[in-house]
Amino acid sequence: MAEVIPETDRFIRGAVQRKPALLSPLGKGVSLQNQMRCLVFEPFKALVQRKKAVRALTQGPFLMVLDGLDECGDKDEVQELIDGMLAFFNENPLIPLRVFITSRVEEHIQSRLSVPEVRLDNLVDHCSDDDIATFLDILFEDGCRRHSVIRSYVRQHGQWPTQSDRRKLVKHIGGSFIFASAVFKFIMAVNTEANDPRTPMDRLPLALEMNPGLDGLYAQTLARSQHLPRFSDIISTIALLSAPLSTSAIAELLGIHIYEVVNVLVNLQAIIQVPGTDDIPVTLCHTSLRDFLTTQSRSGEFFAHPSHHVRLFLRFPECELKYLRQDPGLFVRSGKEIPAVADYAYRYLVDHLNGGRGCFKPSEYSSAIHLCREALALQPGIPQPIMVLANVFGGRARQIGSLTDSDEAISLHREALKLQPSSHPDRSVSLSNLSHALLHRHWVTGNMADLEEVISVRREVLKLQPSLHPLHSDSLNNLGDVLLDRHKRTKSMADLEEAVSLLREALGHRPSPHPNRPFSLNSLGSALVDCHRLTGSMADLEEAISLLREAIKLRPYPNSHRSDSLYNLGNALVNRHWRTGTLADLEEAILLYRETLELRPSPHPHRLYSLRDFVTSLRAMYEETRALCHLQEAIIHCEELVSYCSVGHRDRGNDLNKLIFLLQMCFDATGQEEDLAKITTLKEEADRLSASSTQSAT
Repeated sequence: MAEVIPETDRFIRGAVQRKPALLSPLGKGVSLQNQMRCLVFEPFKALVQRKKAVRALTQGPFLMVLDGLDECGDKDEVQELIDGMLAFFNENPLIPLRVFITSRVEEHIQSRLSVPEVRLDNLVDHCSDDDIATFLDILFEDGCRRHSVIRSYVRQHGQWPTQSDRRKLVKHIGGSFIFASAVFKFIMAVNTEANDPRTPMDRLPLALEMNPGLDGLYAQTLARSQHLPRFSDIISTIALLSAPLSTSAIAELLGIHIYEVVNVLVNLQAIIQVPGTDDIPVTLCHTSLRDFLTTQSRSGEFFAHPSHHVRLFLRFPECELKYLRQDPGLFVRSGKEIPAVADYAYRYLVDHLNGGRGCFKPSEYSSAIHLCREALALQPGIPQPIMVLANVFGGRARQIGSLTDSDEAISLHREALKLQPSSHPDRSVSLSNLSHALLHRHWVTGNMADLEEVISVRREVLKLQPSLHPLHSDSLNNLGDVLLDRHKRTKSMADLEEAVSLLREALGHRPSPHPNRPFSLNSLGSALVDCHRLTGSMADLEEAISLLREAIKLRPYPNSHRSDSLYNLGNALVNRHWRTGTLADLEEAILLYRETLELRPSPHPHRLYSLRDFVTSLRAMYEETRALCHLQEAIIHCEELVSYCSVGHRDRGNDLNKLIFLLQMCFDATGQEEDLAKITTLKEEADRLSASSTQSAT
């Protein structure tokens, strides 16, 4: 201060002479408040009271900045400092001095600053994306000017990074200047080994997948509140919500007091934005916190388990019903103020049903159906509660393999669709739901009529979601998938060609880091494997393998769709093994099939296909190596395959013959009589099925 306002120099020196301890480190007998009063406030006040013109004050009040006040370790010391400042300004309201404080919203600071004399401004209310964009523009402009490789690239290709890539970077950075700096340094290879062959252009797409590197901060901060009651429930809820809720809404949802939510969050304000009032949503300081909390390998004991989705799915309807019982027309009348929890349930409830897939217990499904039926009874003729109930039945059908539940889901989806004519804005949603339910029943029963209807329904969805529609790529991919399914059944080349065309178009709409890119990669990869089988084109097969490897990379465990990509890559590698004889491809395929089966426990609708291909690959490995362990493992899984296809199943005869063949191979290798006895028994059933099939054909 003495440097900026020289006239204060003698007052500051006088204070130090009278009390030399003022220059001692904190904790040595002089508080931070006393230092501020004696070295800043009183010298400044003494100067002003002289009533002589001070050049530094001719343009307006003098501004003093206290940056990072939350980083001071002694909370009591900080509170005393703030109290001292407020007392000084209350005593001297006209003094030309202002204090600008920057701090995270820590409770011990906010509680002192929440007074009329202080103007509070929250950065949550101000998006920093434009500032981040400007920051990056300056850095890249300077970096490009200094980097000869980039200059050469720009002369040939134009601006780098493109405006599109810059927007992606800003979105990925999520408002953190520290992360923005780290991303730029990574792209430009600052502090990178000199022998790294990658150019900045190579690193740019990798930067869009960078983790902000905040895991240590997250774990350290969360540990502050870990011991508090309801910590896990509150943090898991915030992590899994599809849209943020306020502290009061979170408390209502969990059936606890608001102060219990606040008590957990006040120590976490370095990573979670906690508003000063109970009705403003709680948000995350950086989107990477959600990734951290939902990835068990990173968050460990703080992991928000998918089973918490189940609890949320049951709690939201309970809260919603409380309001519907009082006012059944809550969601019908326009202009009606809808409570936050009820509004969230109406919009996002199905997200938690999908998020908890595989975690529901039978009793929890029963409770969900009971709650949804009551909600439907209170809102007759409204599509949304019908669709929710249909999705619950569909979820239970997938988990326990119930055809009755599957039929009920389809019936309800048809009922909802009748209430949504072609002009209805949500008709495409109902059509998609119906197609998913029909497709599941087709996978279970093999009924081609269901598959034909799915294709017809998805063609209508595509018409309702044309090229500029935000879900256009979804409708392309979904139609391509089912045409590929029909091709696998009918071997129609026209279906395969149309599927590949649709899936390529969908992938073009989903550049990295589009969240649905893995779906397109997986679908197109699978389609190209089928192309290879028909045409023998190795280019198709190599492209398929490349696409499927990228899909797996984008679907780390425990991604619920990881098994699809593992299975398809396994098929692709087996096909390459047949063409090239490369044993490494077959070995990798077996590993992929094994992981696929782990992720598809019974009664997963696709476990059957996984078992068949796993058995075939194990048999092939035995034939290549003559290692008996592969043959024995193939027999074990083929026995499961036969038990999976119960009496009457269309594929039971084929699977019986596979098992007979494997047992014969084992008998030839070991001479064990028990294998021969099993073969005799199985052949009797296989012959009966063959005779029955022949009679049916005639």
